[in-house]
Amino acid sequence: MNSQSHFTEAGPNLHPDPTSRRHQLIPFAFALLLAGVLMPAGAADVTGEKTEKPSVWDAPEPWRTDRIYFQTSVYTAHFNPSPDHVNNQHLLNLEWRFQDRPRYGQWVAGLAGFANSFGQPSQYLYGGWLARPFDKLQPLYFKITAGVLHGYEGEYKNKIPFNSSGYAPAVLPSMGYCINRFCSELVLFGTAGAMLTLGLTLP
Repeated sequence: MNSQSHFTEAGPNLHPDPTSRRHQLIPFAFALLLAGVLMPAGAADVTGEKTEKPSVWDAPEPWRTDRIYFQTSVYTAHFNPSPDHVNNQHLLNLEWRFQDRPRYGQWVAGLAGFANSFGQPSQYLYGGWLARPFDKLQPLYFKITAGVLHGYEGEYKNKIPFNSSGYAPAVLPSMGYCINRFCSELVLFGTAGAMLTLGLTLP
């Protein structure tokens, strides 16, 4: 009887306390959590590979991905020239190109300041669509913009239609071609004439 009692006191505990078991698992769970947090960093250090994001300045065809376009005028020709016409427009045009360069086109918006055909300071606020319809000639594009034109005043106020308030609607079609970040456009301004521009795209 005494030996049985002695075995029970000195022998292993067949029913351990559940609370003590949970306490033993806490350090193990913490170690697993820490390993999971540090594992990606450790793997990167072992391989020595860097996953740096490519610079937008290194794009192989920047005219596809650049968002900003800035251009100026280099030549203007009027179809029916008159002594009042000015052929140096001093164009400053800033344009934003939306989206991630869809395959056949994208929306654009911009603001242009220039001297109109009669030398008056003018502005053109617009939106439009730029399309690249030819798969094998993607640097070539066609663009059409529509917006509000301001600046034709005084004796030249009626030289453009619907300008009674000093603000008139305008639609300008153009075509362009890009080489790297440099682009050139041929812009038609109605039946009055055409303008050749030179511009630069920026990320």
